[in-house]
Amino acid sequence: MIALPDFPWDSLASYKSTAEAHPDGIADLSVGTPVDPVPEVVRRALADAADSPGYPLTYGTARLREAAAGWLARRHGVTADPAGVLPTIGSKELVAWLPTLLGVGPGDKVIFPALAYPTYDVGARLAGAEPFPTDGLLSLGPERVPLVWVNSPSNPTGKVLPAEHLAKVVAWARERGAIVASDECYIELGWEKRPVSILHPDVSGGSHEGLLAVHSLSKRSNLAGYRAAFVAGDPALVKRLLEVRKHAGMIVPEPVQAAMTAALDDDAHADEQRERYSARRTALRTALESAGWRVDHSEAGLYLWATDGTGCWDQVARLAKLGILVAPGSFYGTAGESHVRVAITATDERIAAAVARLTTE
Repeated sequence: MIALPDFPWDSLASYKSTAEAHPDGIADLSVGTPVDPVPEVVRRALADAADSPGYPLTYGTARLREAAAGWLARRHGVTADPAGVLPTIGSKELVAWLPTLLGVGPGDKVIFPALAYPTYDVGARLAGAEPFPTDGLLSLGPERVPLVWVNSPSNPTGKVLPAEHLAKVVAWARERGAIVASDECYIELGWEKRPVSILHPDVSGGSHEGLLAVHSLSKRSNLAGYRAAFVAGDPALVKRLLEVRKHAGMIVPEPVQAAMTAALDDDAHADEQRERYSARRTALRTALESAGWRVDHSEAGLYLWATDGTGCWDQVARLAKLGILVAPGSFYGTAGESHVRVAITATDERIAAAVARLTTE
């Protein structure tokens, strides 16, 4: 048996019960689950493709790969070869299995940020490799490292890594023959700063060799229930992933591929969703700060990384008494023990409820 950590959100059960006991009900801001409707253009595409009796293509339809490449060019200034695009069954699946798919194994280190989504650690363990959280690559010296994860905008903090920083990571990795995988699932949700892709020429130097960017439609298009994502970058690496995924049956259903194509072709719904999140974020941040929390980083993404100066579990308990459930920063590494992660993905009504409770605390 592979030794895996306990699923962290299970430890929130008692605090969730406390929050649910509030007279006006719980305002659950602990998980970044989309709550707004799936765009009509996407639902229509899914329905039109519903008569799909045959096996779908693991590689995805040519039309989907072209749509993904078009979106990268249009929205992020990235020129991507459609041959270097591969749909995945949500982004979490790819994060968890990428080390294994790339042949990383015992004796190898998988590098990821010191404050990070727990699945990077899990993915290393599934491959039998050593999880190695760090924000200082130079401390590794000349040691061979097969895989380095970067995450910008960050989950949990919302911090944006500038192009200069990412370019240094790419240069460091290329000197050592390492692959850089960039989790860019929140890239369209820049607030104070605009995120940049690892595939952008200012970062990659115009070559995608050794680079993979992971993108999700869960947040942009409210497609968490569709498990719709893709990885793009080095066509040679994508080909390696494709061959293993063919054998393993890791295939996105064809109606979902059609829905993804429609979502990537349409920017209007994404802009509308961004405005919803912007309003919720502004209201919630103002209320947290008025109640004594400080928000750190949080330049982009769907979370506020907040602290009132006490331990993260004390803050979880304090907010649970107000009927507000948040995630403790310790879920994301020891460096998060003084913070909580507050999601802005609840409905307008639940955000308003949380704001009212914080304001009158």
